[in-house]
Amino acid sequence: MKITIYQKPTCTTCKQVFSLLKESGVDFTAVNYYTTPLSEKKLRTLLKKLKLSPRALLRSKEPMYKKLHLDEEHFSDDELIQLMTAHPDLLQRPIIEIGATAILARPPERLKEILYPDHTLLLRL
Repeated sequence: MKITIYQKPTCTTCKQVFSLLKESGVDFTAVNYYTTPLSEKKLRTLLKKLKLSPRALLRSKEPMYKKLHLDEEHFSDDELIQLMTAHPDLLQRPIIEIGATAILARPPERLKEILYPDHTLLLRL
């Protein structure tokens, strides 16, 4: 099954998850969503797979969050999705997608929840 990591390569957690995937020998694709931005359609698909609301995927400590006053509750889901696609710093990361499932791999140990639940892959976590 195809595995994709959506990441910011300079993020410490993203680096850890990327390394764990690489060390595991699993075939995966890495997407830097700063150089290959997520479309609104893709973000909606990921949110559905993550079973999260757009607000739950926001990074509330980012300067852009404060600048846009995203702590105010009047933003619709559609508006939040538009803002996250326009400002990728607002997205929690890394997101791991595998088939019909996705997880927010924070902390990196969450990989255990999605990769090989039958324990055929031993990750050094």
